[in-house]
Amino acid sequence: MSDPAGRLPYGTLDPDYHDHSAHYIKIWGILVVLLIVSVIGPVIGDVTGLKWITLITAFGIAIVKAAMVCKEFMHITVEPVIVHYFLIVALVLMALFFAAVAPDVMNHEGENWENVAAKKAVLAGKAAGSGHETEHQAKEEGGHDGGH
Repeated sequence: MSDPAGRLPYGTLDPDYHDHSAHYIKIWGILVVLLIVSVIGPVIGDVTGLKWITLITAFGIAIVKAAMVCKEFMHITVEPVIVHYFLIVALVLMALFFAAVAPDVMNHEGENWENVAAKKAVLAGKAAGSGHETEHQAKEEGGHDGGH
């Protein structure tokens, strides 16, 4: 993409230079469309009550977008095979770390510890969802102890 005077674009020394910006603009457009779908998907999931739509749009499209960025912008497909191995090892280690830490993070008690605040938050959430107050909430609002 040179001008009529025969000058090359800034930074190019090769007379056989080909402008690839159209390709990147196309990829950018695809990523924008996927972004819009990933934003609208959870709304549709909430309206219809189908939670799997939210999961597919949130995680499925995120994986597709990440793969496109790796392939098109990071040029991972033209890297040596060792780079692919490093990527796979990093992803496996991340999954192992999550699997090792998740049980402790998601539990409210362990062998030598207890997360009292998390337990109270869960009980308050369950009570609010069922329409019943917990005893602690009722006392704070003055409901069961005569307003004292």
